[in-house]
Amino acid sequence: MGKKKKNSNYVTEKREQAKIEKEKVKRAARRKEILNMILVPAVAVLLIAALVVSLGFVFGWWDDNPNKDFKVTHHATIKIKDYGTLHVELYGEEAPITVENFVALANKGFYDDLTFHRIMDGFMAQGGCPYGTGTGDSGKDIKGEFIANGVQNDVKHVRGTISMARGNAPDSGSSQFFIVHKTSENNTKSLDGNYAAFGMVTDGMEIIDKMIADTVAKGYTESVSKADQPIIESIEIHPAH
Repeated sequence: MGKKKKNSNYVTEKREQAKIEKEKVKRAARRKEILNMILVPAVAVLLIAALVVSLGFVFGWWDDNPNKDFKVTHHATIKIKDYGTLHVELYGEEAPITVENFVALANKGFYDDLTFHRIMDGFMAQGGCPYGTGTGDSGKDIKGEFIANGVQNDVKHVRGTISMARGNAPDSGSSQFFIVHKTSENNTKSLDGNYAAFGMVTDGMEIIDKMIADTVAKGYTESVSKADQPIIESIEIHPAH
């Protein structure tokens, strides 16, 4: 009788152990199922995200250059009172920051009724100062996009080039710009690599010739008296190409 009771207890213990093991297996399977329910969609989302990011880099969706929309050639017209209209190409590929700044100022009418305050026959005509003295700006300085400031810019300062004026600091350009009157070994070559050339007058340089011929400038800086300064009626930006 004692032996039979021992066998009975042994069988019961084995059954309980088997039951416990079975429950462990069931719980493990359930955990695996839950984990798969979480991981599979997560992995799918990550794979899709990785694919989208990769395509973004291929097609330029994730271009981290904030000036990417300006890295094309824009077109502008500069209307000068009593003289006519200049047609200008703006080289966003070479100077995107400068072009973006110029376009933004033009689009909000900043240049309307400002003047060319500094004119140097054979060299350049400079304008875009809100005071007409050469001391004003838009309230915002931009990075100078020229070689001496660590930016590759191969646009040369030749007749018709439009370039950003600045102070002594390389990143002090703002609203003032100048248009080169004539190509000269003595003066325009010194500008290459030191000023941010960002465009070219494609039509209307005879207007600049006439404006400079008519304007009396004085002093070493060739400043023009307020009453004689040619007036920029407007600068309009046209669709980029």
